[in-house]
Amino acid sequence: MAGETANSNEIVIPSLTRVWLAAIGVSAPGDATAPMPEGWRAVGLTTEDSLKFNSEPNFEQVRSAQSSYPTRTFQTQDAGTLEVDLQQWSGENFRAVYGGGTITEITPKEGTRKHYRFVPPRIGGRTEIAACIEVIDGGKHYRYMLPRTMQMEGVSKELAKTKEAILPLRLALQGSDDVDAWYLITDDPAFQPAAVVSPPASG
Repeated sequence: MAGETANSNEIVIPSLTRVWLAAIGVSAPGDATAPMPEGWRAVGLTTEDSLKFNSEPNFEQVRSAQSSYPTRTFQTQDAGTLEVDLQQWSGENFRAVYGGGTITEITPKEGTRKHYRFVPPRIGGRTEIAACIEVIDGGKHYRYMLPRTMQMEGVSKELAKTKEAILPLRLALQGSDDVDAWYLITDDPAFQPAAVVSPPASG
């Protein structure tokens, strides 16, 4: 068929995914395969089917008496979220899931191991973090870079005897005029820009 563009090599099956977090302003990786720069921390194990990155633009429509369809549509705002369920319980993962908080060491009774106290942030005390979603499919690598995010949902943990207790990480993108809200870095050759064909010179 003329114009056929079917290419099974452009199907992506995420065989391996990772989520990384860092403080705002930490250097981002320069490409899709370089080691993550100092300051980035992997959240560790996550459930195999929970990782989602959602882009959620909002639109308004103008309706007119002369048409059954909108006569104009315009975008009013952008939004985006990262969702993933963490399987590893740690102080840093608790801080990520709750949007901050403090961890202090408690002096235990003599002869017992150390104890720690986690306190979630109070109203107005949530902190922003940077995030990276890493996706690998064979020889193709993708990194979604999210320079500014904030935990903006409640935390619900199911403490059942029959399965692991997960930590639900839910991050909302934050934006500004001088920083892209998110961008993708990849070595996938399918992303190479199409060559610009110049029109033939007129005689």
